[in-house]
Amino acid sequence: MVDQRRIDNQPYVDARTASRFLGIQVRTLYAYVSRGLVRSMPGAQGRPRLYAQADLERLKARSAARAGHGAVAAGALRWGEPVLDSAITAITPRGPVYRGRAAVDLLDQRFEHVAELLWSGYLPTAPVTWPRRPLPLALLGKLIPPGTRPLDAMPLVVDLLALSDPQRDDDRADAFIARARTVIPLLAAALAPDTARMARALAADSVATIAARALGLTDDTAAALDAMFVLLADHELNASSFAARVAASTGAGVYACLSAALATLSGPRHGTASERVAAFVDAHPDARAAARAARRSGDLPPGFGHSLYPHGDPRCAPLLALALAHERTRGPFTRRARTLFALADALPGANVDIGLSALIAALGLPPWAGSGLFAVARTAGWIAHVLEQRAAGYLLRPRARYVGP
Repeated sequence: MVDQRRIDNQPYVDARTASRFLGIQVRTLYAYVSRGLVRSMPGAQGRPRLYAQADLERLKARSAARAGHGAVAAGALRWGEPVLDSAITAITPRGPVYRGRAAVDLLDQRFEHVAELLWSGYLPTAPVTWPRRPLPLALLGKLIPPGTRPLDAMPLVVDLLALSDPQRDDDRADAFIARARTVIPLLAAALAPDTARMARALAADSVATIAARALGLTDDTAAALDAMFVLLADHELNASSFAARVAASTGAGVYACLSAALATLSGPRHGTASERVAAFVDAHPDARAAARAARRSGDLPPGFGHSLYPHGDPRCAPLLALALAHERTRGPFTRRARTLFALADALPGANVDIGLSALIAALGLPPWAGSGLFAVARTAGWIAHVLEQRAAGYLLRPRARYVGP
């Protein structure tokens, strides 16, 4: 029996239909309900309970993927069914939820506190200040050409830190976290155009203030950067976090895992997407006309159409609000920021890259700053995924379905 009433826009079925659909006994269905895997609701007028059809379909797809059913398993790698269990971040209609706390509800927290939450499940109540580690600035000055994008310099910073760390093979969880607390401030300092500014930035007492000074901003912009870092700190199994987990599953050290993640983040469909957004609005001064043309052609401009957020990314609105607040206190927008606001207003479904690009423009920063800041923020999530994967103890090694001759 199918109950045609819709709860959460989904049909509900009775226990017999549900258990037959999954090929299980009714008592196993009850166990799924008790574990939170299947939603249920009371039947009408005292009838037996009903069970959410969408949850049943999700469980069946997961079972098929685990059994190695080729098409289902392949689809899981393309925004399909979940491929592994994680207690770090859930994707919800309100955006990412870190260890049970929605990112949009943590905007009053310092980034360091949210990073500690991701790593340990505990949100500090007292101020957290991470230690500073020396960086071979003279050597960096020789190795990094002038004008290098921060995202291109960061892998070198990680490699130098690894080479100078005699305990880099210590794979205890507390050792990983201790390294993370020293690496992230250095990556924030790497946003600076030269080593002299990097050194000055590292004297700041928070990651957000380090980033602000490295980018030539005033310290009072650190609050906006903190909020941005919090919103971008993790996003479930995004490509770079999955790359970090793959490296971690082989037993690779923390620096190698970060290098894998940084390499993955550098792609235009991931961590540098905000630069594509900026390039689009620079090429289309009339954003509303560009949006109308895109709508007619059926194509979406960069920064729209995230597969996990069909109605728009909930992280975008807070970033746009931060950009607007900056404009109100610091003078007129750049043309790029105004165009981005018009574009977000003209088209539904804006994702986080629209908001990030608008904030970067409002702060008067070049587009590459968005990619560098994204990397600093996401490092917190990478470390959390590395820790979780190492604790899981298994090798991530999917199979391929051979289709050649």
